[in-house]
Amino acid sequence: MEYGIFGLIVLIADLYAIYKTLTSSASTAAKVIWTLVILILPILGFIAWLIFGPKGHAARV
Repeated sequence: MEYGIFGLIVLIADLYAIYKTLTSSASTAAKVIWTLVILILPILGFIAWLIFGPKGHAARV
């Protein structure tokens, strides 16, 4: 049962990362690469996305 809950958490985190990537202002190539990394390496891809991934729209000052 614990593995099922962990898998569900990973799935939700990956879907969030993919959504944020696709709605970011990054180039199309970067979006495709990040989406593939997240899909192929779910846990490591999510962690890499958190650290190095494309950020959302920058706040204007």
